[in-house]
This record gives sequence, C-alpha cells and structure tokens, in this order.
Amino acid sequence: MPRLAAASLAGTAIEFYDFFVYGTAAALVLGPLFFPTFSPVAGTLAAFGTFGVGFVARPLGSVVFGHLGDRRGRRPVLVLSLLLTGVSTVAVGCVPSYGTIGVAAPVLLLVLRFLQGLGVGGEWGGAVLLTTGHAPARRRALWSSFPQVGPAFGFLLANGMMLALSAALSDAQFARWGWRVPFWAAGALALAGLWLRSSLAESPRFLEIDDHARVPLVEVVRHHGRLVLLTAGALAVGYAVFYAVTTWSLAYATERLGVSRTMMLLCVMGAVVVQGALTPLVALLGDRYGRRPMCLTGCAACVLWMLPMVALLATGEPLLMFLAILGALLAFVIMFAVIAAYLPELYEPRVRCTGAAVGYNLGGVLGGALTPIVATALAERGGRVPWGVGVYLTGIALVSLVCFALLPETRPVSVPAPAVEPVSG
Repeated sequence: MPRLAAASLAGTAIEFYDFFVYGTAAALVLGPLFFPTFSPVAGTLAAFGTFGVGFVARPLGSVVFGHLGDRRGRRPVLVLSLLLTGVSTVAVGCVPSYGTIGVAAPVLLLVLRFLQGLGVGGEWGGAVLLTTGHAPARRRALWSSFPQVGPAFGFLLANGMMLALSAALSDAQFARWGWRVPFWAAGALALAGLWLRSSLAESPRFLEIDDHARVPLVEVVRHHGRLVLLTAGALAVGYAVFYAVTTWSLAYATERLGVSRTMMLLCVMGAVVVQGALTPLVALLGDRYGRRPMCLTGCAACVLWMLPMVALLATGEPLLMFLAILGALLAFVIMFAVIAAYLPELYEPRVRCTGAAVGYNLGGVLGGALTPIVATALAERGGRVPWGVGVYLTGIALVSLVCFALLPETRPVSVPAPAVEPVSG
C-alpha cells in the first residue's frame, strides 16, 4: 500500500501540476499576451475563460476514460491520461503570442486547454479506484487520501516554479519567455510519472467483477442519474473555494490591491502546504467517524468563512490574507480528504469508474469553471471589499450543504467476529 499510494500521489501531482500551472499563468500573464486588444480586466476575464474550458472538458474526459476504466481496468487509464495531459501542457508552452500569429494564438490555447481537461478528467477516477481497490476497508479513506494530496504537491510545484522565475527575471523577461518554462518542464515530469506507473498492478476489486457494463455511461445515467447530480452539486463548493483562493485571489491582489506577485504566491503556497499535510490526518477521521459527517462539517465551515475571507483579503496585509486563504483551505480539506473514498463507495462496482469520475468532474464545471470569471466580474463592480464574491461563494456552499445532506453514509461497518465456545481439552 505505501508504494501504491506513493505512485498514485506522484501521478496526480504531475497531472494537476499541468492543470494548475495554466491557472497561475492565466492569473498573471496570459491576458496581455494572448488578448492584447482587451482592457486589463477584460483580458484577465478572457484568460480565465480559457482556463474554464479545461473544466468543461473534464466530464467528457471522465466519460471516455471512465468507459476504458470500467471495461479494461484502472491501470490503462492512468497511463493514457498522464500522456495526454503532459503532451498538451508542453504544447501550451510552445504557442506563439497574439503579436506573432494573431487570432490563431488564443484558438490554439483554447484547444490545448481542452485536451488538458480531457486528461485530468480521466486521471482522478483511475488513480483513486486503483488505490481504493487495493486498500483494506477499515483504512480506505486514509489510503485513498494520498491521491488527494497529489493536487497540493502539483500546485506547490507549479507555483514554486512560477515564483522562482518571477523573482529571478524582470517583468519583460517573464512575459517574453519565463512563463513558458514550467510548461516545458511538464514533459520531464510526465516521463517520470509514466515510469512510476509502469509497475502498478491492476485493482483486485476490478478483477473480481464478472459482468462488466457494456456502456457504463448509459447505466450511470439510467440507474444513478440522481446520485451523479447530487455528488456534482455537493462537490461544487470545494472547487469554487479552492480556485477562488488559488487563482482569482492572485489576480485580485496583484491587479486591484497592488500586492506583489511574489508575496501573493507565498501566501497561497503556505496555506496549500498546511492543506496537503493535514489531508491524511483528516482522512483518518473519515475512517473513524464516517465520510458524510466530515463533508457536512467542511461544507458548513465554508458557509461561515466566505464573508470573513473576502474581508481579510481586501486588507492587502500579507498575514491577514494568508489567514483568509488558510481558513478557506482548512474547510476545503475537511471535505475533500474523504471524497476519494466516499464517491467510489456510492456507486456499484461495474460502473464505479464512470460514475465517480463523472460526478467529481461535473462538480468541477459547476464550482471551478466559472468561479474565477464570476469573482473577477463581481470584484470589479464592487468597492474595495468584494462582498459580492463572498455572497456568491456562500450561496454555492449552501447548495452543496443540501446535496451532502441528501447523500447516504458509506463507511464500511465492522462486523464483530462470532463468539466461539471454549472446547474442553
């Protein structure tokens, strides 16, 4: 289990590095380079629009790779999704700017971002199901939390590279070629991930399935449609909160408040370190007290924290901004530390890869695709404190809270061993 968990963590870290590095670039530099005819705010909105395309593609990726995972196994999904994401990310770093090839530049950016989303849409389901398929039932939340730590590592790696380049280069150098380096580095990371995953064994639970679904998506829609909608609505708040503090806040702080790019990246990265470190510990609580109670607690914390969060962000003080982001990510991790165990347990084994992945990635569309765009627009229309952003996030949290309340608990119940009569002699 430790070797398998490490390989799953490394794989998701690499995949989400590719996804996050685009979000950071969209917040910091893509607007002026690919949408120079727009105003600064409109350029940022357009860059976030291409960022959102990746989320729209993720459910389609979960359908394609979920079909492969339910029909052929979880292991092929991990290899193909990593390859697709890695190649498209390297290609983003090679796209010329608008000043060189005109309108073809943002079009290419859009296409490659779509391919990134396809790959990430298949990654999560394969990594989580391979891990849960090997894990003992009483520690399933713990072991499945390691793929959930991967995105934190990916975010730190992506932003760490951006931070180092931002500090080492002038603004002109960073805009001309420095932002491309993290995209090119994705090629080496993808090769390392493929090597790590080449030795993984197929999930024992998949091998136990005798009757595989012919068209998993049709069965999911027909028999689990309500469950998919509830899981998507429940997970929307996690995506909304995470991308509000890791993507929108970068653009808001640097453009509206005048906070330095380096300082803002440090605030976000420090909070993500705490989030990643706490994920396995919170998952242990999910094994002890259940998945649903943890999700309800985290969701309720989001409801209470969103308005204080935007008030703290608006101060422009680094320490207060760090506390704002940290509080949001702590609420986030209470939910998402157990999601990797919770979602697969909600679906029957023959359609588990498709059902869990589609529900997870639809939540990304509802909560992650629009949040940077909506938050940027609301912050622009408001005063110094973007209360509209806090109200928007609180509303999403309330909807998710209702969806979690309608979902059942899935934690395996330990069955005591039968009493054995003592035998004389």
